[in-house]
Formats: sequence, structure tokens, C-alpha cells
Amino acid sequence: MSRRTLYHFHFCCGLGGGAAGFNRAKPIVGNIQAEWECLGGIDVDPAGLADFSRLAGVPGTLLDLFTRDQYIRFHGKEPPAGWNEATPEDIRRAAQGKRPDAVFISSPCKGASGLLSEKMSQTPKYQALNELTLRCIWLMGEAWADDPVPLIVFENVPRLATRGRHLLDQINSLLSHYGYAVAETTHDCGELGGLAQSRKRFLLVARHVEKVPPFLYEPEKKSLRAVGDILGRMPLPGDIDSAGPMHRVPSLQWKTWVRLALVRAGSDWRSLNELAIEDGYLRDLVIVPEYRAGYMGVRGWDESTGTIAGRSSPTNGAFSVADPRYQQSARWNHGQQFGVVRWDESMGTVTGQKSPGQGTFSVADPRRQGETYGKYPVTDWDDHAGTVIAASTTGQGAFAVAEPRLGGVRHNNVYHVVRMDQPAGTVTGGQSPSSGGQCIADPRALHRSKGDAYLTGGHYGVLAFDQPAGAVSASARYDNGRFSVADPRMPEASDRLTCVIRSLDGTWHRPFTTLELAALQSLVDPEEQLVLDGLSDSDWRERIGNAVPPAAAEAIAHVMGTTLLLAAQGETFMLSSMPIWVRPVAVGLSVAQREVLS
Repeated sequence: MSRRTLYHFHFCCGLGGGAAGFNRAKPIVGNIQAEWECLGGIDVDPAGLADFSRLAGVPGTLLDLFTRDQYIRFHGKEPPAGWNEATPEDIRRAAQGKRPDAVFISSPCKGASGLLSEKMSQTPKYQALNELTLRCIWLMGEAWADDPVPLIVFENVPRLATRGRHLLDQINSLLSHYGYAVAETTHDCGELGGLAQSRKRFLLVARHVEKVPPFLYEPEKKSLRAVGDILGRMPLPGDIDSAGPMHRVPSLQWKTWVRLALVRAGSDWRSLNELAIEDGYLRDLVIVPEYRAGYMGVRGWDESTGTIAGRSSPTNGAFSVADPRYQQSARWNHGQQFGVVRWDESMGTVTGQKSPGQGTFSVADPRRQGETYGKYPVTDWDDHAGTVIAASTTGQGAFAVAEPRLGGVRHNNVYHVVRMDQPAGTVTGGQSPSSGGQCIADPRALHRSKGDAYLTGGHYGVLAFDQPAGAVSASARYDNGRFSVADPRMPEASDRLTCVIRSLDGTWHRPFTTLELAALQSLVDPEEQLVLDGLSDSDWRERIGNAVPPAAAEAIAHVMGTTLLLAAQGETFMLSSMPIWVRPVAVGLSVAQREVLS
């Protein structure tokens, strides 16, 4: 296997995603393998060039490609002293004085982006930015006019084909003047690189007809992956010890966190229109802070549990489990759930919980002589009573008796109310209004003032945040005392913070971390850390978002390298299942040089 080195160079190189992708490509034709080597790149951003040096393995060149007129229209002022327009000689110097085999141009796309309004895109500032595309093509053509670059790739946003149509027409004419056959197409970089994102981009590919007679074939398309394929291999967001500072969770405004939590998974902000709003408030939803993480939480049978703490009860964590093995007829507590002890058996230990559902706390009492155990039965005076149980009231068994000794005298104390100046009757075991004179007409309640303990026990009382709480009782609840507080610590709508709000679907709707965005762009493997220049997440994200995904650039570099190897061997045809890039312009790509120049 013999090897051949191919060279690539980049205009508006950014942090070097395209260059890194070209470096990875290793195309093979016959017994020849090509290796791509980067000659350098040009950009106006010093931080991006610092990243370029790391990713591309070669220093970049800080150079402003604007003309003076474009600079003034974009910046709104004259260039600083010492500023000069870039020349073709500057381009050759930035490429180490060598002629590259492929040039990759990824000029700024803000002026043609759909995120910019049509009106704004027509302003002098953004028109000057769009014109940088034509400027790069001219500088490239003039820099190597005597020895043209064999292959060119021009990358931008899809809307450039409409908003920048007049510029593309000029670019096509200029490339044709330099001897190139051109094809315009739109591709999904996610499909080219097998990414977990869909990234539609405009691609203009050009080959110098005299130097590259074979067709330029399209890269093979791959299936898009799920974001979970990438994120699932990374540490949890916020674990900067394992993944570095680029994996911190972004600090967002509180209202943004709430909106994210309410967006339906797989949708966007438009799903917020489905929520019911009344008087400016959500009608059907309320934000409730968790009492503790996992409070009253129940683990799925196939989940792992959290840390076993010193106090692991259902009310302070997810210390319960949804056990699928349970059935109503299942044996519980050694077969004693709802167990009934025979009359001639001994019972088990009397525990703190002694209801029928917790053990053998029922008995088969033979003394009922076949009578149905029902509510409110009355025992005859000459009959024996049933078993005395823990709850012995008239509604639970034969706990009433037909008393013959009253001789027909009526009981006059039912619901009887005693006056304040009268003595009470005998205090009996059943202290309810229906069992005797157990009520009193208290005249003092009419003269009580607000807050008196006799008037109210503070039920549903709310304390101010700067007040002390009352005594904490064993049964402290919001409905039996002042056990609620007006907490002013809820953030304001514009407060910036990092938080977790569990969404309606039970998941955490959160923004991608900066490292996750880099991994989705294939700039870094999910298990690796990435170091970019500076300390600002916003700057990192902008450079990552502007970058060409290395995996997509690698696919493009592979077919370009294959085409160049075929041309070097004098081949004009290769049997391939890959479509010619692009099929509708296949004829245009294969026309003879004289037809192009005529």
C-alpha cells in the first residue's frame, strides 16, 4: 500500500471542525491510500484560531477578509490604523506557500439565516457580511490562478440559496471563469456524519475540470442517531469533576426553567399554547417544591435505589418499592395477612400495628352460634357478650345490652347541654354528645378576640417568614395549627439560577450543556473532555454552533480524496453505488473543458 499526502486549506475556519474532519479521512483507491494534511486556516477571531490550532494541529492566521467598504458597512466605522485589505499573497502565505488540493470555505451565515428577519437581512451591515462569500472565492481564485485548486467546498445555511441568490450567481460565474464545474445542493450534515442532530446546510461543490475529470460522488448517507446515544455515554450534567467546566448546567432565568418544564417532550414553545391561562395564571398547574428528594417516592422494580440513609422511611426519600410479586392471595407475614386465629389457638405477638391486614389479629369466635357478625346488635340481658376487642363501640359488634332495670324510664341526657352555672353529670366512658350531658353552653366564646387559643387552634395558619413558629407537636400538620409559612424565597421571573424542575412527563427538561453540544457536533467523543479558549459558555457555544461537524467534513473529505486519487491514476470512471454529486447536474460536472470555457 503506497501513500499519498493531500492538502486542505480553510477560509473562515472558526474553531477547526472542518479541518479536524478532513484530517481524519483516509480514502483508498486500489493500492494507494491518501492522508489529508492541513495547511492552515484564516479567521478574524483570535479565540477561534486558538481552538483551530488544537483541533487542526496547525496554526491559523488572523486576517480580516473584508474590503474597506465592507468593513465600514459592517462595523459602521473606519478600520483602525494599520488595517489593510487582504491580498492573494496573504492567502498563499497563510497556506505555507503551498497549493492545497481542496479548499473549504465556511463564511459567516448570519446574514442569510432564518433566525434573522428579512428586513434586517437587507441592511448594509448584513449585506456586507453576505458579500464575504464572494470575496473568499475571489481571493482563493487569484491566490492560485496559475495552479488552480482541484476541489472546492463552499458551506453555508440553506437560505443563502434564496436570500443570497444574486451572490451565488456571481460566484458561479467567477468559478466558471477560473475553469470549475459547479453543483449546488442541500445536504443534512447529520446524515453525512451519522450524527445525533439534523443539520441542513447549503453546499456548493466545484471541481477544476482540467485537473479532475472524474465525477465527484456524493458521500454515503447514514441514519440519524438519537441524542440519548450520545448523552447516555456522558457523565450527568453538572459533574464538572469528571467532564470539565464545559459540562456545567447553564444558569437560566427562572421563567425559562418553568417554560422548559411545561414544554411537551418532542415539541417546542408552541406546546405552551395548549395550557389553560386564567387571569395571567396557569389554571391547572401549580409548582410544588419537593419536601425532600424522593419524598414518598416509590421505586420501580427494575430501578436501583438511592443511598441508604440513617433514617430511610417513605417520608424522607424513595424508600418504597413497587413489588410486582404481590397479589391479594399472596402469603404475607408468613401467611398471616388477614389471618384468623381459631378459638382454641394461641395468637402471635401483639405489635404496634394490629389491624386485620397486618397479621393474625382476628379470631373465629364460636360463641356467636352461627349469628352473622354485624353492626349494632344488642345482647340480651341473660346472654353472654362477645369478645372484647380494641375497638368496642356499638357500630362494630354486640356492644350494647337490653337493660331491663330502667323500667321504661327514658334516658333524658342524650345531646343534653349543661348551663354554665350548673354542675355536670357523671363523667362516663363514652364522652360524646349523644351519650349524656357532655356539652356546655359557654358564654365566654362570644367575647373572645381574634387569635385566642380557645377560638382557634391556628388551623391552616400561615406564619410570616420573619416570625417564630409555635411548639412543634407530634401531629403537626397544616390543618391543625400554624404549620405553614409564607416563603419569599421563590425566585423572581428574571432571576438566573440552576435548578431541576420535574416536568409533566416525569423527566428533567433542561438545556444541553456546552460539552453535550460539542459531542452532538462530533467535536469530541462523549467520554472525553474538551478544552476551548476562554471561560465564557456563550462564546464557546457560538463557536461550537458555527463549526462544521468533523464527522460530516470527514465524509466529504473521503469522497474528495477518492476523486483526487482517481484523477491521479488517470481514471475517469469508478463503479460505485453512490450517486453523483449532484445527480441533476451530473452532466454539468462531466462536461469537457472546452465546453466550459467556450
